Amino acid sequence: MAKPAERAYSKVTQEAAALLGQQIRMARLEQRMTADDLAERVGISRGLLQRIERGDLGCAIGAVFEAAAVLGIPLFGIDHRGLTDRLAANAHILTLLPKTARPVQRPVKDDF
Repeated sequence: MAKPAERAYSKVTQEAAALLGQQIRMARLEQRMTADDLAERVGISRGLLQRIERGDLGCAIGAVFEAAAVLGIPLFGIDHRGLTDRLAANAHILTLLPKTARPVQRPVKDDF
């Protein structure tokens, strides 16, 4: 199956990506960091960083989150400790859900 040339995104998705890109750019400039410096620290190309700062939705989410983390931008409106606590709480809730709400665990077929 061929990849579509252009994927349609909702307005809220586009605005969220643009906002995070702006926050990354503003934090980088406030910290007097060049695009090359930040790209090197994140482990990405300068071009990818520029796309992230423009809010390009085709960027890998890991690269976007790493750029935000390097700059100290809190993700989901909470700091690192809050993120860790929220992750643990959600994991606990997910374990309490009935089996029908959880993905089916299929045994690995490794007899080749």
